[in-house]
Amino acid sequence: MSASFRVISIGTLASNPHWGERGAVRPPHATTTLITSGKAKILVDPSLPAQVLIQRLVERSGISPDEITHVFLTCLNPIHRRGLLAFERAQWLVSEREREAIGGQLVASIKEAHSAGDADLVKTLAQEVAIIERTIAAPDKLEVGVDLFPLGGVTPGLTGLLLPSAGATTLLAGDSVATLEHLAAGQVITPCYDLEGARESFTEAIEIADWIICGRDNIVPNLSRRF
Repeated sequence: MSASFRVISIGTLASNPHWGERGAVRPPHATTTLITSGKAKILVDPSLPAQVLIQRLVERSGISPDEITHVFLTCLNPIHRRGLLAFERAQWLVSEREREAIGGQLVASIKEAHSAGDADLVKTLAQEVAIIERTIAAPDKLEVGVDLFPLGGVTPGLTGLLLPSAGATTLLAGDSVATLEHLAAGQVITPCYDLEGARESFTEAIEIADWIICGRDNIVPNLSRRF
């Protein structure tokens, strides 16, 4: 049995260098996708503000927030999880590598903020830690036809979801493949946690997927595999 999917909201970069843009020209947000496998309804990267995302979810799928069983975060970048609190009843999942790496960075930052006497920053960082503590390390197979696909580089543990089927393989690539233009140019977005790792992950993505759901764009065909 293969999983089905639907793009709920198409993401965008604050500025796209392939469009000649410099500096932030719009609010960035990530692409949000709904995956259905059996009884599981998995929402990937709930990026829009909660009320906007709830409306978009109903418009695009007829599903209410309470029906979402899992939320999967391709990374812990705050841009990818603005609407997370709208899905309190769901399991919040993220790769173990991303969870440990970002959690460790936040704990270190809290210690530095304490030492500097910055109470406001300590409070903000503690809220971030609380969100990460609520997440669960995702298993290698989320559901039937939904497999984790590590794509670290842009962030330490960025992880996509691979949806294999008899006709074609679809990869939810997160920010490892940001837009159609980045795919066509063979480029990764910057800055990256590990630029070389990001480039390797980009290569792995285009080697395996027939269709790619970009982290900041729509679903696009991987022409290097299809033709």
